[in-house]
Amino acid sequence: MIKFYVQDNSKIGIFDLEEIIENPPLKEKIIWVDMISPTISEIRYITTNYQVEFPTKQETEEIEISSRYWEEDDNITINSYFLINEKDNPYNETVSFILTDEFLITIRYKELRTFDECTKKILSTPRAFKDGYYVFSNILDIRIDADADILEFLSREITRLRKQVFSDYSNDDEEILESISLYEDLNMKVRENLMDKQRILSSFLRSDKISLNLKEEVKIMLKDIISLVDYTEFNFERLDYLQNVFVGLLSIEQNKVIKIFTVVSVIFLPPTLIASLYGMNFQFMPELNWKFGYPFAVALMIISSILPIYIFKRKGWL
Repeated sequence: MIKFYVQDNSKIGIFDLEEIIENPPLKEKIIWVDMISPTISEIRYITTNYQVEFPTKQETEEIEISSRYWEEDDNITINSYFLINEKDNPYNETVSFILTDEFLITIRYKELRTFDECTKKILSTPRAFKDGYYVFSNILDIRIDADADILEFLSREITRLRKQVFSDYSNDDEEILESISLYEDLNMKVRENLMDKQRILSSFLRSDKISLNLKEEVKIMLKDIISLVDYTEFNFERLDYLQNVFVGLLSIEQNKVIKIFTVVSVIFLPPTLIASLYGMNFQFMPELNWKFGYPFAVALMIISSILPIYIFKRKGWL
């Protein structure tokens, strides 16, 4: 599917491929071509009519800055990460941008909320979008705001998990460890997303194809990214601290269990010894034919059990 955003005077309209083909004059007023899971015929049409070369799948997945951003005489090609925060499985989806002197072309294979919000902004404030460069800048600005929202959500979840570990801990070992691992993964994906935007915008800022006003907006976005990257580092430190505390509490709980088993073993050790002595079947034993031998042995076992308990309580071990 292809959406063509056409600027006419102070308004911006959205058209499909058939409407553009039927109305050739609209081609001169396009500021953005948004391609969502394009077919081969759609790619062929854009390539033929606008003389642009699409990046290959391998190029979109490479991490070198030379593969994420490259500039030619008549266009700039950019591959950028967009975080898809699916439950238990966050991942970065690559979106390709091709900036020409007249308009912007985007190629993506997922429905992204960032693009929907940018569309609403274009339709509500069309005067703010002079060309494709401003559309590109706004898309990244909306994405950076979304990453900031994810970090705020992550911070609240870490705080909640910390309270659970310290106050509401109820032996949910696997659940807590799974949550810590999930939050670390999400924080790492956000950091990758932001670092990718930082490198792209730094290169974009050095281009002589963008206006001075747009450069000021890019500088502001870079400052926001730097602060968010620092915040991801802070989240990593909090999660490491939380994991260490949880492991410490887990060790304390295990030590308590081991302590209980140790105390129980010590309590029953003397009675076991007495029962073993009087359970031997030697012919000559002093108490073998004694009338009070059995009550004496039972009483001795009870006393030997109570005595360790008394000693442990006096020493504060129980």
